[in-house]
Amino acid sequence: MLLVVVGVVVAAVRIAAGSPVAGGIALLAFVLLAGLYSPLAFPRSIGAVEAQRRSAVDGRPIVYWRPGCKYCLRLRIRLGRDARRLHWVNIWRDPAGAAAVRAATGGDETVPTVVLAGRPYINPDPGWVREQLPQST
Repeated sequence: MLLVVVGVVVAAVRIAAGSPVAGGIALLAFVLLAGLYSPLAFPRSIGAVEAQRRSAVDGRPIVYWRPGCKYCLRLRIRLGRDARRLHWVNIWRDPAGAAAVRAATGGDETVPTVVLAGRPYINPDPGWVREQLPQST
């Protein structure tokens, strides 16, 4: 939301200065950035406990992430439609998820942290993550 507000202010200043095209471009850029860094760009997050339960049943990896993380965004974009085949946990909304990441990383909240079969992988390559997905959907 902050990016959209800043974009509106920058656009208004540019338009007031007599550059409506530059203002429109600036606004568009800020709106695009806001969309990319928005939690809405990610599949629906669930709680860590629910993600662990589901992963035990279906074998799908768990991705612990947070909004604004460029590495999380890279993973999400590179996975494309396959991103829906993972269980996503937003550590800023789920204290149990944040605790799971801290336990896996030695005390910090480095994301994305992917947990597969109980083993954590910190910021893994998106291609590797895709290879780990179960074949059945």
